[in-house]
Amino acid sequence: MTKNNAKNVDIFFQLTKRHLLVFFGNKVRVMYTLLVPVIIFVVYIFFLRDLEMLTIQNELIKMGIFEDETMWHYCQTLVDSWMISGIIGLSTITVALQANTIIVEDKQNGVNRDFASSPINKNVLIASYFFYNFIVTVLVCFVFLLVCLIYLAVMGEFLISFANVLTVFATMLYSTVSATLMTVFVCSFVKTEGTMMSIVAVFSTAIGFLIGAYMPLGMLPVWVQGVCGFIPGTYSCALLRYGFMANPLNDLTVYVTDVLQLEGGAELINSLTGNFGYNLNFFGNSVSAPFQALAIAVFIVVFLALNIGVGNNLATVLGMSKKKKKNKK
Repeated sequence: MTKNNAKNVDIFFQLTKRHLLVFFGNKVRVMYTLLVPVIIFVVYIFFLRDLEMLTIQNELIKMGIFEDETMWHYCQTLVDSWMISGIIGLSTITVALQANTIIVEDKQNGVNRDFASSPINKNVLIASYFFYNFIVTVLVCFVFLLVCLIYLAVMGEFLISFANVLTVFATMLYSTVSATLMTVFVCSFVKTEGTMMSIVAVFSTAIGFLIGAYMPLGMLPVWVQGVCGFIPGTYSCALLRYGFMANPLNDLTVYVTDVLQLEGGAELINSLTGNFGYNLNFFGNSVSAPFQALAIAVFIVVFLALNIGVGNNLATVLGMSKKKKKNKK
């Protein structure tokens, strides 16, 4: 490594450390960022959970097993696992978006003009923003993941294996990469904190429905489902559900087919997985887990290219274009 490259690496980590200190130095912002997914989770527990269970209740009444407490517990575990994975997938996006407030604040407060006047490579500065965003998003989502796992344990619904926990965490990291690239690209065009707050409010409200975090995508109009297919978070939620729901779904299937030996048990399982499954279907085509992972990889490449493509625009809003113009003169 050359002396110049070593210097750039050192500056990169110093800038990343600076962004992290600024972010975590604002306790209100940290609490707000952490509370967003928690609030959504609390709303689910007290309001949406019962509504989701009504769908299953109707199916159990038809089969004559509504009063089976074990069956009902397995169904609650399935629904909770489905919703938790959706909220975690949503959180990778909302937290990454919220973390970008540092970038916008630096623009509005003129901090980037100070960076521009110093011998800092613009690519090093931009890369530090990406890396900082990734770290914040992973840390906040990891804390929320622990909260969710504790909730499942308290409710007696902790059926997820250690291997599946690792799968969930790996998927969360993978999803965070795409969420970081997507949100930084969007926020690279934002210049004021007021505009940023409006985007956070609108985007955080709508995105949960568009990625299937709150309800199965099959409940949405066909044309809306098509739109959802072009959002990376849709595939993140689906992949997270493979990790969270594999064991609960397997235990439910064993109980229905082997223990209850219920006639029509296979149809019941298909009905439940149809309503709370993790299989995606776009334009009449089923999208399995490998293709869901591939879709996220494609989005990562696309947003990476888009971020590189708007590099000059990003440099302009970072306050570096003036420096370039002066050099030309």
